[in-house]
Amino acid sequence: MERITQWIDEHRDEMIQTLRRWLSYPSVKGEAEEGAPFGREVKRTLDAALADGRDMGFAVQDHEGYAGDISMGPAGVDTLGILTHLDIVPVGDGWTVDPFAGVTDEERIIGRGAIDDKGPAVAALYAMKAVLESGRPLKREVRLILGCDEESGMGDMAYYKQHADMPREGFSPDATYPVINTEKGLLALRLKAEPAENGIEVKRIAVGERHNVIPGKASALIEGDKALCEHINGLAKEMLVSAEAEMTGEGILLSARGVAGHASMPESAKNALGELLLVLRAVGAEEPLKTLADVIGAEYDGDSLGILCMDKTSGALTCNLGVLRYDDTGLYAEIDIRYPLLCNGGQIIRTVKAALGENFIVETMSFKGPHHVLPNSKLVNALLDAYHTQTGRPRECVAIGGGTYARCLEEGVAFGALFPGEAETAHQADEHIRIDTFVQNAKIFARAILLLAGEEETEG
Repeated sequence: MERITQWIDEHRDEMIQTLRRWLSYPSVKGEAEEGAPFGREVKRTLDAALADGRDMGFAVQDHEGYAGDISMGPAGVDTLGILTHLDIVPVGDGWTVDPFAGVTDEERIIGRGAIDDKGPAVAALYAMKAVLESGRPLKREVRLILGCDEESGMGDMAYYKQHADMPREGFSPDATYPVINTEKGLLALRLKAEPAENGIEVKRIAVGERHNVIPGKASALIEGDKALCEHINGLAKEMLVSAEAEMTGEGILLSARGVAGHASMPESAKNALGELLLVLRAVGAEEPLKTLADVIGAEYDGDSLGILCMDKTSGALTCNLGVLRYDDTGLYAEIDIRYPLLCNGGQIIRTVKAALGENFIVETMSFKGPHHVLPNSKLVNALLDAYHTQTGRPRECVAIGGGTYARCLEEGVAFGALFPGEAETAHQADEHIRIDTFVQNAKIFARAILLLAGEEETEG
């Protein structure tokens, strides 16, 4: 590890430049093209990452643009997988820098994907290179898998499982330390309803791009005059809601402000769309907008939907209204539900349908059950050892609401990349990774590779 640590420190600036280059690709899912099932920009990012792996002396493979992998060690022998992703969520509002410029300061690398998940992917790549340069022989193949559709349903891993040899065991550096051995169930629902026939006339709402992103801004265009505009502002002030109405050439523009974030951590954000719905209900909006305000509103625990639940292992259910479209053709919405290990996903769907009523059509967009790995497994213990030895921090397992590639493995956990107490900026404006964290990740991953895949050291 001394040689490995020294090598990583010596290549710190090179690591930063590699990440900055990867961040320059706006790898949001786009229109499918031949050889690029998730769009041209995602494929360009994958090509660049695989080229870097090849230049560093590793075996690389492109799986028809769905995913790629970078490998070392004895091919096909009890493969240890490190699963990361190159796709990103849309940029969103509120950035103070160019999200694709890889802006750096003395402490951070800023850009969309810096922590989710390009930064950890680069750290894993350099951890592998450090182990390779150390000369330590490996008893297992180590494979860095680069996915391209983690943010939009994990269709990449479904393809990979069908067309490649998916490792049985491994980790995904796409969450926090120490070890995430439990992930909640993931449920995304699509809601549809006819427009209102009476009440105030809401002409248009178009908020959100992904169900797993908490909107930080939301607005609605309402038919009305100056008197109604003033009335709305008075109501918002009474309700202590961060919303404001103003007259425009098209009508009244009602704008709400919140704090953007990741749907798995709603307690650290504030859904502007929920705030908007509460004001609309107060001013007289009728079905179906009133129903959404009644059963979801600004809540993120599912209480009014009737799905409030929790367990000791994985914590409480979370619910996020991430997308809402409304005009004279009707309502379209997407909600993101993350439910505990001991709760029943099918029953949650039935309860949501009952709460919304017969005027709503509820369709399942994606449905993945909870994932759990025993805390005393060899994999978990080795990762905890790597983390504790490198950092001196406590060894413990935790549960999260986020869904990572770990659930694609028979025995997989999330491991890193954020340390306890660090600010979570994934899916937020000015997303970043601290440079010290970035470098420390590479050292921890290298230790993990040695513990799980390195040949035993012998005397003399």
